[in-house]
Amino acid sequence: MFILGLTGSIGMGKSTTAAMFADAGCAVWDADAAVHRLYSRGGAAVPAFQAAFPDAVIDGEVSRPALKDIISQDPTALKKIEAIVHPLVGQDRASFLENAQSDIVVLDIPLIFETGGNKRMDAVACVTVPAGTQQERVMARGTMTLEQFENIRAKQMPNAEKCALADYVIETDTLDHARAQVLAIIDDIKGKLTHA
Repeated sequence: MFILGLTGSIGMGKSTTAAMFADAGCAVWDADAAVHRLYSRGGAAVPAFQAAFPDAVIDGEVSRPALKDIISQDPTALKKIEAIVHPLVGQDRASFLENAQSDIVVLDIPLIFETGGNKRMDAVACVTVPAGTQQERVMARGTMTLEQFENIRAKQMPNAEKCALADYVIETDTLDHARAQVLAIIDDIKGKLTHA
């Protein structure tokens, strides 16, 4: 089994690219979706949050807006939250890998380089578009202000740095171009698997 990390900054087309890998027969695990499952009613993170941050649990679910409020009021809260969530996300990922039925597994992890997760991958692919396109895409979603977007971008590793660290770079300027690159990467990995 070949484990490919997939990363990219906000608005770069990572989710769309992950779906292309899935369409091509790769097993895909999404870190954000895992957190969503953990936070949902009955999710594994709910009891731990109930104990550590009871205000964050609303109607049996962990509320992201409530967590944001808690973090803004208590800067030490983020470390405590990460200490709850990261091991649970790791368990979710391990269980996915154990059950994956594909030669190529794609782990969609936004902060793979920032967290050192790239060391556990066989290779990493990074999605990219020019900064102007990135901003247009995020603003078109209508879910955040320009200031919120700039804050998120400032916290993420610069795109050029991610691309330099990645084994593969996927330009997501058009769907067809992105899809062609995804298929080329899969072919390259399959070549490595047959010669291994």
